[in-house]
Amino acid sequence: MATDPDLVHLVTGGGGYPGFNLGKELAATGKQVILVDIIEPRWPLKENMKFIQCNIVQRHEVEEALQGVDCVYHMASYGMSGREQLNTKLIEAVNIQGTENVIQACLKHKIKRLVYTSTYNVIFGGQVICNGEESLPYLPLNQHPDHYSRTKSIAEQRVLAANEPRTLHTCALRLAGVYGVGELRHIPRTVNTVESGYMQALFGKDSLQDFLHIDNLVQAHILAGRALMESNRRVAAGQAYFISDGAPINTFEFFRPLLSGLGYPLPKIYVPVSLVYLIAFIIEWVHFFVGRIYNFQPILTRTEVYKSGVTHYFSIKKASRDLGYKPTVQNALDDVLEEYLTKKGPKKAKKKQSIVMYYFVNLIIAVIFASFVMSFLPGVK
Repeated sequence: MATDPDLVHLVTGGGGYPGFNLGKELAATGKQVILVDIIEPRWPLKENMKFIQCNIVQRHEVEEALQGVDCVYHMASYGMSGREQLNTKLIEAVNIQGTENVIQACLKHKIKRLVYTSTYNVIFGGQVICNGEESLPYLPLNQHPDHYSRTKSIAEQRVLAANEPRTLHTCALRLAGVYGVGELRHIPRTVNTVESGYMQALFGKDSLQDFLHIDNLVQAHILAGRALMESNRRVAAGQAYFISDGAPINTFEFFRPLLSGLGYPLPKIYVPVSLVYLIAFIIEWVHFFVGRIYNFQPILTRTEVYKSGVTHYFSIKKASRDLGYKPTVQNALDDVLEEYLTKKGPKKAKKKQSIVMYYFVNLIIAVIFASFVMSFLPGVK
C-alpha cells in the first residue's frame, strides 16, 4: 500500500474522454493512476496508468477497485443523450447506486478525498440564469425535463452530504458542456446534424451559454483534489463549484467557426425556442414509445433545447477563489477544426435533406403508434 497520501489517484469513467484526459495529466505529474470503467479506453495508456474493468453498479467490484487509493474522481455516469435516455433503470443504477457504491467504498478503505463530476443541470432546468452562483437552490426533482439530470442532482447531494471532517472529504464540480480535440459526443453530433442537412433554422438568437475546454476540465479536477488535502486546509470540503471557460457565448456562434471552416455555413433563419421545444417534446414521446423497436435517435431533446436556446451561465469566482482555477482556453475550436480537416479534409455541403420530411416521417410513426393504442380503447356509444 502506498505511503504517500497523494500518490494513487483513481478515475471512475476513465474509459471516456474526460476521464482519460484527467488520468493522463495526473500520470504526467507523477501520480499512479487507475482508470476504472466498464469499457476500455480507446486511447493507449501512458506510463503510470493502468485500467481496471469495473461495473460501478456492483458494490464488490467497486470495493475491490478502490483498495489502496488516495483520491477518487467519480466521473462515471449514464443516460446523457440518445437511446440511453430510455433506460431509466440503468440511469438510476449507475448515477445513484453507483455513486453510493463509490461513497461506501471510500469509507470502507478510509479514502479521504472524493471529487464528484456533476453538471449545470442540477440547478438549471430551462429558467434564465445570468452569472449564477453556488448559492442558488437545487432545481426541484420533479421539474427536471430528463431523468439523467434528476439522478445527477440526487447523486451530487449524496456526495456532499457524505462530507465528514474525520472520515471523508468531498466536493462537486458542476461542468458546462465539454469540448476539445477527440471529444466524442457533442461535437460529432453537431457536425453530423449539419452535414445531414437537418439544421434548417436556429433558435435562441440572443441567448448565452457556457462551454468548457477539456484542458480547463482537467485543471479544475486536479485543483479540487488538492483542495481537499489537509495541507490546503481542505478548503473545498463539502463545497460545489461551477466550472466553465468563463466566457459566455451563444451556442450557435460558438460552433460557427468550426462549421464554417468545414464548409457548412449556419442557417440565417431563427425560430422561437418554444416551437423547437414543442417539436422536441413530440419527438421524445415518439422516441420513448417507438425507440425500442425502431432504431430512431431523437435529433433534439427538451433538455438540449433549453441548454442551447435559453440563457444560462454561471460565475467561476468561487472556483477561482477556493481552488485557484483559471481557464487557459476560452471558446477555442481551432484545434478541433484542425483535427477534422486532418482526418477528413474540407467538405462541400451535402444536398440538404428536408427537415420537414424528417419530422413528417417521425410524425407518421407517432400517428401509427397512436392509432394502434387507440384501437384497444372502447368506442364511444
